[in-house]
Amino acid sequence: MKRGMDEKFWTICRIPVQPFVVIVKAGNLPAGRRFKEKTMPQYLVAIHHPDNYVPSLEDAAMVEDIHALNREMIAAGVRLFAGGLSPVSKAKSLRKEPEGGVLITDGPYMEAKEHVGGFWILETADMDQAVAWGRKAVVACRAPVEVREFLFRPAPKEATER
Repeated sequence: MKRGMDEKFWTICRIPVQPFVVIVKAGNLPAGRRFKEKTMPQYLVAIHHPDNYVPSLEDAAMVEDIHALNREMIAAGVRLFAGGLSPVSKAKSLRKEPEGGVLITDGPYMEAKEHVGGFWILETADMDQAVAWGRKAVVACRAPVEVREFLFRPAPKEATER
């Protein structure tokens, strides 16, 4: 990695402009990955579970389908990160209060009949390719899926290294 502005930007940026895995690995890029002028778009593929979802009811076939999809995503070079989430009942929601404080409550942020149960972060050429992976996720997870592109924003110019 060249020294100078690029290095300074990546060490101080708290908003992931490059793949999430770059931030997790603290600058140790996976083999073959380099910082580029332009990166491919990244997408969140989120699995939605009903509020009464019980992970223990997942059968071996479903678990293998999810593992197979993960292997396929890795082999295709599109998967940057994946993770399942703990039950929504263990969530903490934080809201800004009018007087400036932060209210912390148990449970999800909004009352809803479903919640995000897991997700992938993918890097694909476009939304169509991300949706193609989302279709496979619907089949493997036997649940609705949402696909959304991440917004990329440069770091503020006045940011300085600490």
